[in-house]
Amino acid sequence: MEFFFYRIIGGFAVGAASVLAPAYISEIAPAKYRGMLSSIQQVAIISGLFSAFVSNYYLAGIAGSSTTLLWLDFEAWRWMFWIELAPAFLFLFALFFIPESPRYLVMKQRHDDAKKVLSKLFGEASTEKMFADINNSVSADHHEPKLSDLIDDKTKKLRTIVWVGIGLATFQQLVGINVVFYYGAVLWQAVGFSEADALMINIISGAVSIAACVITLLTIDKIGRKPFLLLGSIGMAFSLALLVYCFAQAGTDVQGNLMLGDMGTTALVSANAYVFFFNLSWGPVMWVMLGEMFPNQIRGSGLAVSGSVQWTANFAITMTFPILLGSIGLAGAYGICFYIYWLCCKICTRN
Repeated sequence: MEFFFYRIIGGFAVGAASVLAPAYISEIAPAKYRGMLSSIQQVAIISGLFSAFVSNYYLAGIAGSSTTLLWLDFEAWRWMFWIELAPAFLFLFALFFIPESPRYLVMKQRHDDAKKVLSKLFGEASTEKMFADINNSVSADHHEPKLSDLIDDKTKKLRTIVWVGIGLATFQQLVGINVVFYYGAVLWQAVGFSEADALMINIISGAVSIAACVITLLTIDKIGRKPFLLLGSIGMAFSLALLVYCFAQAGTDVQGNLMLGDMGTTALVSANAYVFFFNLSWGPVMWVMLGEMFPNQIRGSGLAVSGSVQWTANFAITMTFPILLGSIGLAGAYGICFYIYWLCCKICTRN
């Protein structure tokens, strides 16, 4: 119960950071660098996962397994959690040195403070023009942002742009990527890999993810957003279809555990291709689009709603995957994700 309670607190913190980071970046970055800088959030997320995978691998290796006692007579898996304190405190410390968003300051009628931040970030020559642009982009009456701004004044319904944000956030989770990150070690052990090999596969997947994010980071402002989403959806669909085939062909040992046999290498390559295409597209691009598409007046509220839906979908996928795994097996569970990729491809090809 205590573990569950602290996981909820951590979830609130991570959820808030995941919404505020793209909003802050989009509000403080110049337009020509916004896509690249917004992509850095996904690079940071994946780099954090990669570091955790490396840490887990070495801690399990030192102890002998994740459940073996390590330092101070505590199990290795406990140390895997406690190491998270280092980057968490570093993040907290760094937050004291970043400037407030100039757009937020304008909305709060703190014009002098907004100009100081703009001058510090972009120089005196650009301050007045950028201030005027920001001031003109907020609501006519300059009221503080609120959730009711998401409702269209004419139709009295949720704005279309908000539904687009909700759709992007939901599909990004329904493609099932966090199943790989959350259950990666368990999944690979379920098909015959040792714990050490499964943890090493997680490290490989993390490195592949970083490489994909860096490619997007360097090219997204040249190629655009939608082409990346389309390419990623097609790539994930094909790689996951191959992964489903591998799992469907797997045999079982005397204990009933899945054994990939000759399909092991193909499954491993397919899984990493799937991770690569996600982090090339839906991983970073979704956050870029959410940070850019909402007008200033509703950016915070729109991101908050989209982020809430995204984490709700994350929770649903995380909770239901073990149930699907036990009822319809790996091939069936990933087959559902394949169908979702197909839907993503259809959406991305629409004008």
